[in-house]
Amino acid sequence: MNTEERIKKLPEWIKQIVNFLKKMRVPAKAVYISMSVLASIWFLVRVIPKPSRAAYPCMQVAAPMMSGFVIWILAFSGATLAFRKAKLQFIQAKYLTAGLFLIIGIGAASVLVSKSSKETKAESLKIWYKPNIPLGEAKGMFPGRVVWGHNPQIASWDGKTGFWWEDKFNNQVETDKLMAQTLTNLTNTKDEKKSWDALFRFFNKTRHNVDAGYEAGQKIAIKINLNNTHAHANTNEINANPQLILSLLKSLVNDAGILQENITVTDPSRFITDNVYDKCHAAYPKVHYVDHNGGDGREKSTFVANAIPFSVDNGKVATGIATCVINADYLIDMALLKGHNSQGVTLCAKNFFGCTSIEDDWHKNAHSEGFSQNREGKRIYSVYPDYMGHKDLGGKTMLFLVDGIYSNKFVDQVPAFKWKLAPFNNNWPCSLLASQDGVAIDAVGLDFAITEWPDAPDMKYSDFYLEEMALANNPPSGVKYDPERDGTTLRSLGVTEHWNNPIDKKYSRNLGKDKGIELVYSLVSK
Repeated sequence: MNTEERIKKLPEWIKQIVNFLKKMRVPAKAVYISMSVLASIWFLVRVIPKPSRAAYPCMQVAAPMMSGFVIWILAFSGATLAFRKAKLQFIQAKYLTAGLFLIIGIGAASVLVSKSSKETKAESLKIWYKPNIPLGEAKGMFPGRVVWGHNPQIASWDGKTGFWWEDKFNNQVETDKLMAQTLTNLTNTKDEKKSWDALFRFFNKTRHNVDAGYEAGQKIAIKINLNNTHAHANTNEINANPQLILSLLKSLVNDAGILQENITVTDPSRFITDNVYDKCHAAYPKVHYVDHNGGDGREKSTFVANAIPFSVDNGKVATGIATCVINADYLIDMALLKGHNSQGVTLCAKNFFGCTSIEDDWHKNAHSEGFSQNREGKRIYSVYPDYMGHKDLGGKTMLFLVDGIYSNKFVDQVPAFKWKLAPFNNNWPCSLLASQDGVAIDAVGLDFAITEWPDAPDMKYSDFYLEEMALANNPPSGVKYDPERDGTTLRSLGVTEHWNNPIDKKYSRNLGKDKGIELVYSLVSK
């Protein structure tokens, strides 16, 4: 039971006090402590005269709050007393005893900090996280649709042995099924060939007012996320899933009928590692594989200078865009589901940053204005509407995908967090998100991330960039978004909202409304 559900089961007088404190903008930590104190008082007043009341359902709601508060008090008192004793023993030159008290104090303090940090971050989300308030204009042949494909038979890595991406831990056949079923559910078609035709036709009709599918010779670029690469050598840090990339190539070549030489797999700012290149090149040797440095069969990325000047003067942020992206007729944005310092998450919008003329060493790249939300909740300029709205980036994207086969809480580490949320039940998420709405798919990805990792770095206000994109024609920041600086400001780039709760995972269209997001769950059966 989450804290919000516990509050609903507390007496009305406690709920009124908590709501009053929230309205007065009392810090989340103070609200949580106050609620715990009140729940403890209520528990003691009720149970001491009649101990049998401890078994009542309402008392079982209050008990965890009271016990958590007691642990917090004991840790605080213990740490304070231990540090005082340590100081006294040092003064008396009793260094061994002082050292023991110091260790006890540090241990108690770590419990205090860990518990307070997790609870405070989780509670602080409630201040701004409001469900089912759709903003913006939904996109797609089924407006606002996001398909969540799930196949628990794909990933089997034990977290210790070998590399997470090895074939023995990733079932290629089941990954192919995941890709196929996700595409057909996105388009309401019977097979992948019809799915691709529907996607191409909708894109051309919407973007170019032409009722046409894919035409021979047109080029497709697939932007993958290989942010945690440092050379062509393999790494065990979280990166794009090689099997999923191969599944996408299979679908494009074998089902959509696209010639290999008209497809480019790229991360222009990073390295295409051997685990991706060897697997995909062996199956499709005529596909172009373009990365930052080239070599070893890869092509070296080049850039068109000043292709994205941004809506505001943005310091030294890279303004070039990869030539292979600009020359493409269609773009597939294949992002990765993971947390990210400064923004909270990195999904489809942030994946476009890797299309620009940045260095392969992130330390050399400028991350100035617009890459992070304001920590106090102030509405400010965001780079992500510029990426999503640029004619050669989001404006050229016919399909948005989010790779959630493994995912990770942190941006640059080995996958280490299996998912507690149902239906994952402490297993790898083994999921793929797909949409024609680049804002909606990021909104769904963010809801999953917030639910699984509420204490991850910089989650608070991490949905502000979504609201800037959804309301790009009149954003909360007041910025006039014109990423090409040609005098044409952006319209709404898609729709955003939060689901009703992590159990039901329903958005407005799932609840029968005619606006907002529609999340379609697609379980791949055995």
